[in-house]
Amino acid sequence: MSSPRDTMELREDAIRAHYAPALALLQGFDHAPRLTQPRSPETAPERSPGTPARARFRSTTPGLVTRPTARPGSVHLLDRIEAAAEDGLPTPAIATAAQSLRRALAIALAMGQTFAERTGLTELKKANLASPLPDARRAEFTELLAAEALVVLQTFANSLAFLIAPQLGETTVEIGGVDEVLTDNPVLALHGALWELDQDIAAFASDDARLLAMLAAYAEGLMAKVQARAETAPRLGAFTGASWHIEADGLSIAGFAPSAKTRGTVLTMAFKKPSEVIGNHIAKYQAMKLAKMLMAYDFDRKLNPFAELGGFIFTFMGDGAPGTGKTTLIQMMAGLLNDYCKAAGYPFRYQNFSIDQIDSYQGKSAQNAKSFIANILDPAVIGFGTIDDIDQIAGKRGDRQSSAGQQEVTAVFMEAFAGANTVVRGNCTFGMFSNFPENVDDALRQRAGARFLVDGPQSRADYIDILTLLLGKNHAIPLGEHQLYAAQAIQRAVADSFASHNRPHEDGLRKVWDRVTADGPLDTLAKLGSYLKAIQTADPRFTGRAIKNITDAIKVRAMDVDLPDEWMEKPDLFLFQPYDRKVQMLREMIRPITVEMVVQEINRYADSEFRYADKSDEVAISNMVRDMGRAEEAKRRYLEGRG
Repeated sequence: MSSPRDTMELREDAIRAHYAPALALLQGFDHAPRLTQPRSPETAPERSPGTPARARFRSTTPGLVTRPTARPGSVHLLDRIEAAAEDGLPTPAIATAAQSLRRALAIALAMGQTFAERTGLTELKKANLASPLPDARRAEFTELLAAEALVVLQTFANSLAFLIAPQLGETTVEIGGVDEVLTDNPVLALHGALWELDQDIAAFASDDARLLAMLAAYAEGLMAKVQARAETAPRLGAFTGASWHIEADGLSIAGFAPSAKTRGTVLTMAFKKPSEVIGNHIAKYQAMKLAKMLMAYDFDRKLNPFAELGGFIFTFMGDGAPGTGKTTLIQMMAGLLNDYCKAAGYPFRYQNFSIDQIDSYQGKSAQNAKSFIANILDPAVIGFGTIDDIDQIAGKRGDRQSSAGQQEVTAVFMEAFAGANTVVRGNCTFGMFSNFPENVDDALRQRAGARFLVDGPQSRADYIDILTLLLGKNHAIPLGEHQLYAAQAIQRAVADSFASHNRPHEDGLRKVWDRVTADGPLDTLAKLGSYLKAIQTADPRFTGRAIKNITDAIKVRAMDVDLPDEWMEKPDLFLFQPYDRKVQMLREMIRPITVEMVVQEINRYADSEFRYADKSDEVAISNMVRDMGRAEEAKRRYLEGRG
């Protein structure tokens, strides 16, 4: 696991020293676009009938020119923003936009200067002014200028998105891609970015809400484009290998990762209490544990003791038939996290990635997925991200029925959940839910570290409990001989559920189990390893990643510490303790790993894989039978028609 970076302070005096050049950029410059074309006047949104034309205050002082004569390629961002005032008076939103732009530009210029000093680019610039550089140094000079341009663009977009975030409402603006991204040098890079921003303001900022939403959309689009360029650009180590903090704004800059404003999601969903989740004992128990695990995250160290000790669930898959309670489980876990974070004063962010975010515009689906991942990964919040109906959202690779957007999303999720650059800090978790997990790409499904079988009510007691719960109190029907909700006592129900996995559930896995255990119980690592190999022989998809997921689940069982509710209600007891003290408190609660735990977790995970495989095979066979029947019927009708 990568350790958190050392953080340096980007001094306020260094930022304010760039206020004058930042303001000059906003007041005006000329730019000839190279990678895109100016928007035609027709692209600007039409004004509503009866809406007065925009007016501007102009100085009456003799000889004072308030606006330069417009020329092709001439950019005057402050004038453009002021033109958004409906009655001539600048609104608070317009002032916020102007101030945020100046501040973001100043931060970007200060970061560019810092980068140049750390890499020796400053000395190369001076030497280049004195005399032409030799060929060897000129290549280095060109690469460093391009790197500085990327650093400045990323910092500008990142800072702008961060500063604008608290002012955003429900309005969203779709601006398309960002194209005028130039990397010759930082000045030209900012000219290109601000020129395109000016074009977008003219086209989309028809009112205050749309102005702020458009600035945020542009900042996100520019970050995505710059990040893609940076993946193959050299000489960026001085920027990506460190992080900076800006005290006045509370902004942290860590390479090319977005630094979304630290604010929680205002949730309007109907939360469910654990007592309102009937059945689903293991899934409910693990969701309750995971909610408390997330709260152990240390905002100073940017790390969770559970992630360090090896018992954290970063990704999980919840599967079950329709109507078995997946949505209720999400509502329960989000409600627990929302309440815990309120008590501790932590920012909480919940977001669901839905089918609506699959876009026909090339690359937009991937951009939406990356934005979703970045929002939840933000180390300044407690995050919970869900992907409901993931079988419809993420396409199987090689499946001709999957759209390009679905394939893009699959690639993004696979890289984010278990890629080379994945860092699990322990501040967030991702839940993938599906009624048909067999339709999810095998490699993506195996990136779910834990499996939550959401099978709904099962026993007679479960059905009595859920009927009573859903009927409410507006009746006088007697309960009868039944101890209400006794079957939902979580500890007993979970113990029974785990014990049921002492033997496999699926027919295919039971055959493997019977063959391996014929010589005696699985009580040594050698015998357990032989069982795993026998499973892999029966199902080749049971790879090393499956073993990792099983061992992670075993570690979770070993860390089966039920953090007291009092620790969530009174944060001083645990949540606000120093990181090392948290680790010590948790170490004292760890249980030793037993053979029984290992067997149960192997069977639980392997059962799910065999269940998915059986369903997938059965669906494929049914489809082939249906196609053969259609072919036979078509042949019969064809022959009858000819006769």
